[in-house]
Amino acid sequence: MQPETKVDFLIIGATKCATTWLQLSLSANPDVFMPAPELHYFSREYHRGSAWFQEQFSGADNASFVGEKSNSYLTDPEAAERIARDLPDVKLITQLRDPVQRTYSEYCMLFRRGEVTRDIRQYLDPANATAGDRFLDQSRYAHHLQKYRNLFGDHRILVLDFDRIRDAPEAQAQRVAEYIGLGGDLAPPVKDRVKDKTLPVVPLGIRRVLAPVRRVLDPVRDTWPVQQLRNAIARPVNYPPLPADLEAEMAEYFRTDLEALRRFAPHVGKRWPACRSL
Repeated sequence: MQPETKVDFLIIGATKCATTWLQLSLSANPDVFMPAPELHYFSREYHRGSAWFQEQFSGADNASFVGEKSNSYLTDPEAAERIARDLPDVKLITQLRDPVQRTYSEYCMLFRRGEVTRDIRQYLDPANATAGDRFLDQSRYAHHLQKYRNLFGDHRILVLDFDRIRDAPEAQAQRVAEYIGLGGDLAPPVKDRVKDKTLPVVPLGIRRVLAPVRRVLDPVRDTWPVQQLRNAIARPVNYPPLPADLEAEMAEYFRTDLEALRRFAPHVGKRWPACRSL
C-alpha cells in the first residue's frame, strides 16, 4: 500500500484575496505540488473520506512540499477542527484584504455570474446582516481566525496582506516560501491578474440558453472557433457602484473585528481604507 502523502501547508482563504495568485506562484516551483482546483475537502467534501483526499495528491511523488488551497476553510464552522484532527502539524496561510473591498469584490463576482441583483444594499447593508451571511460575515477575519488560533497557536498561522502583491510580489512569494521551508531560487511569481472582472462576459440570457449543453461545449471552449464566437457576443459588465454612505457603514460594521485582527497581526491593513479610523 502506498504511504499517505504528507500535506505540509494549507491556504485557507480568504475569498477574493488573490489566493489563486499565491497557489499559481507557489506551484510554478518544481519542488511544490498543489492540486489545481480547490478541493474544499475539510469544508464541503469531508464526507468523501481521507482516501479521496489522498487521491488528489497522486502527482506529488517528486515534490518536496505539498499544499492545498480552499478559501472555504477560513469561514466554514467545522473546517478548523477537522484540519486540526487530521493534519495536526500542517502550516496555515491566509491572505486578507480590506474587508469592505473584499465584500464588494465578492458581490461583483456573483453579480457577474448572475447570482445577485443590482440591489447592492440588499446584500451589503449591515442592517441586513445575519449570522453566516455570505458577504459581511466572511470578512470578519479575526472572528474566523480565532478558531485556528485556539487550535494551532499564532505561530502556525501566516497572515499576509493582499496589498503587498501589488507593491512587492516577489517579497510576498518569498515570505511564503520561507514560512513553508522552501529554499533556493524561486520561480518568478505570477505577474498578470488571475481573475479580471473587467473582461467582457457572455450575457446572462445567452448563458442560460446554453446551460443545457455546457457539458458538450466545455471540452472545446478554448478552441479558436468557440473563442471567436464568445468574443463576438461578450459584453463588459456594468457593476453597481459601492455608494459612499454604504461603504462608511460597512467600515463601521467591521471596526471591532479589525481592531482584534490588528492586535493579532499588526502588519496587516496599514493602508486599508477601513482601518483609517483605527
